[in-house]
Amino acid sequence: MTEGFGPKVPGFDHFNFADHKGLKKAITKKTAAIMIETAMGESGIKVIPDWCLRDLRKISNKVQVYECDLCDLSSVIRTLEISKPDLIFNLASHANVRACFDTPITVVQNNILSTLNLLEAIRLIKSSPLLVHCSTSEVYGQVDKSQIPINESCPINPINPYSVSKCTQDQLVYSYGKAYDIPAIRTRMFAYINPRRADLFATSWARQIVSIERGEQNILKHGNLKSLRTLIDARDAMDCYWNVALYGEIGEAYNLGGKNSLMVGEFLEKLVKYSSADINCEPDPKLFRPVDITLQVPDTTKYEALCNWKPIYTLEESVEFLLKEVRQLMRTN
Repeated sequence: MTEGFGPKVPGFDHFNFADHKGLKKAITKKTAAIMIETAMGESGIKVIPDWCLRDLRKISNKVQVYECDLCDLSSVIRTLEISKPDLIFNLASHANVRACFDTPITVVQNNILSTLNLLEAIRLIKSSPLLVHCSTSEVYGQVDKSQIPINESCPINPINPYSVSKCTQDQLVYSYGKAYDIPAIRTRMFAYINPRRADLFATSWARQIVSIERGEQNILKHGNLKSLRTLIDARDAMDCYWNVALYGEIGEAYNLGGKNSLMVGEFLEKLVKYSSADINCEPDPKLFRPVDITLQVPDTTKYEALCNWKPIYTLEESVEFLLKEVRQLMRTN
């Protein structure tokens, strides 16, 4: 079914439609998801038969999903004891940087307590899953131009409540790893393009563009356009997390990010170019941060040396994907 289409989604085993026997054999306790993707070409869409979808539902129901409250230590302990994970990716956080200025206590309490409970649960039940802690470039704060590109030895210097909480998470993971022999790796992801994160500047603008195309909005509102960002496609970003789990060294920290550095305003211009409507833009004081980080360019040499990594998606492909996905998401909502 995927012949002639690509690139294939990394991190997945691929099966032809109706090969349910092969799919069942491939499912183990480590299986995290089953993704169904239709193939579309010049001849149209290859439709998945209803019977195939029904069988896939039966198969996917066998993949166990566990829920817990990371702010409740007993809930975390109970979930780890039942699920017995071999690998944990910790991405749990209040992650809206702009909103953290309005609710700093909530953000800091939630982010620190959730990570502390996870580490304590691992320690108390004496399990040893690999923990990949997913942090952010925000921990570096506002760097000097001489520190660009930013490598892992750059001093941590948080300047907002969110980055303070992420720095604390980072240090907790490191200290628990040293004190209790918990196998942990830390990552610091730079800016990424993700159509499902409505709070990100790129996604917010894409959603506004679609609203304008649909006649539901007149003007695109934006915040600071004079920050330098290095962007990575969310699909490439997930590939990075997986590679760190496979090849990363316990106790180390790795910068993760893309190769496309540009001013935020330049990215907005690219988005507008792909719109089917005339887009008028204006600044909105409510979208400016009280204090901003204007230089975020990563040195990812340390990570790339692990697996000779290179991004799959170009910036242009990511921009097109962002608008396409946002249009689809807003059509179904």
